[in-house]
Formats: sequence, C-alpha cells, structure tokens
Amino acid sequence: MLQEPFSLKGETALITGGGTGLGFGIAQCFVQSGARVVLVGRRPHVLQEAAHRLGDTADWIAHDVCQLDAAGRLADEAERRVGPLTILVNNAGTSVKKPAVETSLEEFESVLRVHVTAAFALTRAVLPRMMERGHGNILFTASMASLFGIPYVVAYSAAKSAYLGLVRTLATEVSSHGVRVNAIAPGWIETPLFGRTVAGDPERSRRILQRTPMGRFGDPEDVGWAAVYLSSPAARFITGTVLTVDGGVSIGF
Repeated sequence: MLQEPFSLKGETALITGGGTGLGFGIAQCFVQSGARVVLVGRRPHVLQEAAHRLGDTADWIAHDVCQLDAAGRLADEAERRVGPLTILVNNAGTSVKKPAVETSLEEFESVLRVHVTAAFALTRAVLPRMMERGHGNILFTASMASLFGIPYVVAYSAAKSAYLGLVRTLATEVSSHGVRVNAIAPGWIETPLFGRTVAGDPERSRRILQRTPMGRFGDPEDVGWAAVYLSSPAARFITGTVLTVDGGVSIGF
C-alpha cells in the first residue's frame, strides 16, 4: 500500500516554458506536492518573478530550447544546482495562426523545431540519467489539436500530433528502465495567451463553451494537478498515454 500516493517529495522537475501559463500552473502544483522545480524560458525577468512567487523550492535558468546543441548543458546546469532531475515537462511552445496555404515552410519548420525537435533534444539529454537511476517521468504538453482538426494552426497541429507518437514510442523503449512517458492534452484553459486569443471575440468564447460539456474554461491548475498525478506514485502503472484535461470537449458534440 502506497503511503503518500500523490506526493512528489524528493522529486525534481525541469519545466520548459515554466514562467507563465500552463508551465507555471504545473510548477505551482508540483511545489504544493513537495517537488523542487527548475523553470526554463527565454525571459529572465519573467522566470525570476515566477520563481519568487513559488518560493524557496524553485529555481530558474534562462535558456532557448531551440539551441539544440545546448540541451545537455542545460540538464547539467539544472542538476548542478538542484540535484538529479526526476521529472521533465516539455511544455515550451509557439504557434502561427493563418491558413495552411499562407503558412510558409520557414514558419512551419520553426513551430516544429520549438515543439518537437527541441523537446526531443532535451528528452534525449535527460533520459540516460533517468534510466541509469531507474526512475523518472517525462511529460509532454499536447493539445486538443493532437486529437481533432482545428483550422488555421496547421504547424501547431502537426507538432502537437507528433507528441503522441513520441510518447508512445519512448514509452515502449524506456518504461522497463523505470521511466514513464505520458502526455496531457489540455482543452481551452484561461491563460494570458488564451485571453489574447479570444479578446474582443465573445462569439468565439460562446462557441467554445457551447461545445464544452462542463460549460467553463479550465484553469492552469487543472492541468497542473493532472501533471502531479501522472508524475506521482499513484500513476506508477501508467505510461504511453495521453490524458485529456478539457472539460469534456473531446467527447462532446
């Protein structure tokens, strides 16, 4: 019988895109559950403020995940500061919103580089360490765009769909070494980015809520607690899956 099935005491998480939005929501829940966190992003002032809000168990490193050759150095620096990494959350992302025929190859490749190639580079850097220790959890922040078609975000949809293939293949390779790999697919969550997306467009908000069985937008902590669960002993027999946190959008009509 597990004594503290949902505790993350003794765990240390590296969270990309951790200074704002979903990344910060995940970090808040991790800290509340007993974990140390290292926030990664490109804006030092944002990361510093976020870490200050989280308290003494939070640290930060300014880093551009698209510097692929530096993924190993990022992992080294994080472990030098806080000890062995036991959780990696691949959350950093970007998007281009325009029709597919107007999306340039450069824009398409840029979005895939941030989401897919950079996430793989960092995963590849931390996996040997986790496998050697026989313990680790890797999470990918997927999306509703991983599950069904959303217009005008073709590069984002391709990237988020690729996450599911990464999760399934990685899980088959590393789960026997004590490393679990999963994804979370958030629905429409009230983050600053989402607020800018629907600002001045009440009709769009109405349409989203109309197809959401729970009738409300999500909160970053809704995603954060799901991340805690998947990283905790309570989910010790769960790997290679995608957990939707969407208020029922993906099963609604």
